[in-house]
Amino acid sequence: MITLKSAREIELMRRAGKITAAARALAGEMVKPGVTTREIDKAVYRFIKSQGAEPSFLNYNGYPASVCVSVNDEIIHGIPGDRVLCEGDIVSVDVGAYIGGFHGDCAATYACGTISAEAQRLIDVTRQSFFEGIQYAREGCRVSDIGHAVQEYVERNGFSVVREYVGHGVGRNMHESPEIPNYGKGGHGPKLLRGMTIAVEPMVNAGTAAIRQMPDGWTVKTADGKYAAHYENTLLITAGEPELLTVPAP
Repeated sequence: MITLKSAREIELMRRAGKITAAARALAGEMVKPGVTTREIDKAVYRFIKSQGAEPSFLNYNGYPASVCVSVNDEIIHGIPGDRVLCEGDIVSVDVGAYIGGFHGDCAATYACGTISAEAQRLIDVTRQSFFEGIQYAREGCRVSDIGHAVQEYVERNGFSVVREYVGHGVGRNMHESPEIPNYGKGGHGPKLLRGMTIAVEPMVNAGTAAIRQMPDGWTVKTADGKYAAHYENTLLITAGEPELLTVPAP
């Protein structure tokens, strides 16, 4: 069931979103050669707790960490550990924070030191595909209008959109209805209504869209070993432009 948020609930979502966005920014600043993915996870955990919030991901369906850190050909759900980041890596960070009964959820891909021009283009196209998509995150549009715009932009730039994982509603639960695919024909799916809060999150592969699920049950990699990037924000459907809820406090 799709839930529409009241004015009070939206204020609580803004609070959760600001903490989540600040945690993402902290993780991004830590993406440097020589840093381990576990160090990023520990810092994010400490920060979220310092804000009076809880990490949304920790123990979610058994997930063992507070942040997903996915490196190079890892698309999503990379489990932090002893891996040391190296010059030239690209690192996708996905984080959520829960406070006041509501979740925020956001992600971005960061360069570790100097990266190749093609890797930077992948990051840039993935981020821009989010903004292409949310042009249709407006009252009266349909869910598939967002995904259609994402797919069109990504494929026009020579990359591929992951099919198996999608965006979603966000609120009292981290994953709510409706699902927000990053592909498909426009004009389908539920209508977007004022008060809906959703996470739009393009996951883009440099090569084919095919994926591989790793034995740890979480990490998802590209099937061809080429790089992947991820970009996500939680947003509110309004009477006009969508409001990004996962923006750091000024």
